[in-house]
Amino acid sequence: MRRRTWISLVIALAVLGALAVALLLRAKAPPEAARLLPESDAIIYVNLKPLRAATHFDQSQVARSADLQRFIDQTGIVPERDLDAAALALHRMENPRGPNGPVAYSEVFVGRFDGQRLTQYLSSIASSQETYAGQTIYTIPVQGRQVRVAQLGFDMVAASNTPTPEQIHSILDRSRASAASSSGSSLLAARFHDVPLLAQAWGIGHIGLPFSRNGQISFLGLQLPVGAESDLVASIRWTTAVPLHGGSADLRVEEFVADPLDAERTVNALNALLSIVRGIASAQPPRGPADMALRQVLDSATLTHHGDRALLHASATLDQLKAILSAHDPASAAVEPAASQAPVTSK
Repeated sequence: MRRRTWISLVIALAVLGALAVALLLRAKAPPEAARLLPESDAIIYVNLKPLRAATHFDQSQVARSADLQRFIDQTGIVPERDLDAAALALHRMENPRGPNGPVAYSEVFVGRFDGQRLTQYLSSIASSQETYAGQTIYTIPVQGRQVRVAQLGFDMVAASNTPTPEQIHSILDRSRASAASSSGSSLLAARFHDVPLLAQAWGIGHIGLPFSRNGQISFLGLQLPVGAESDLVASIRWTTAVPLHGGSADLRVEEFVADPLDAERTVNALNALLSIVRGIASAQPPRGPADMALRQVLDSATLTHHGDRALLHASATLDQLKAILSAHDPASAAVEPAASQAPVTSK
């Protein structure tokens, strides 16, 4: 009896250990949507489910264009409610002045979609259709570009506005071959291990996409002392044990350069720029909650270098993020003027 008890205990521990290893490997593996993306110069991934659970942005009033409202009416898909995750590949265009501009995109969206209604909608607006790998690709003209869209499954849709169908074909090939058996594109395989574990949003690739102009990096109107061809790994991760319940969001931006001296020079230059921005901000009173929150986030920022890496780290609480985002909410801007003229009534 004792021997059988020990055998049962060993088997149970072995099963638990195997499950723990499988969960750890799954947590460290790139998301499936990102693994389906084709070769590209940069990748951005956002997991919207925890953000929606924390901020309830799906319950907020949203200002929509007529085309977006028509899409919602005909497909039943409300993006802020039904979209759970999005993976975006950025492709540098050889001719930045061409019809595709400096950057083209390939995307994989994960969420809850009514496949039949979406198919009817795509068929009604597509200029042409193509069958590839057993899937229908709809080509839709949008602002001088040809956007190709295909349904990969009941919960996944792919799109690409590159000049040729090569990228959407690559996504379909990866999907048919099962993304679980692939590490994804060469960029994802090379840089995803630098993304912090359990990051809810991250980006990898060249800093120059899409912020470079004439070999210089500009962000929010400021020219940054950073090389346009430097590799970048940026991420946002919640630091609490229970995501999005108190605590703060941890923002990390790492630049990878060829020489440690370049990393040190970058950090010194950015520290000087950060000091100037802080000085300008402190010279005048805050103009509202969003301005105060942004200053607090800037105050939390630190810059360090480790070998060939320059690291920017900052943190923000959920309330601070809400204040910053609310200042850029088009729905709020549209509602406030009308609300200021309306009589006060109870909800």
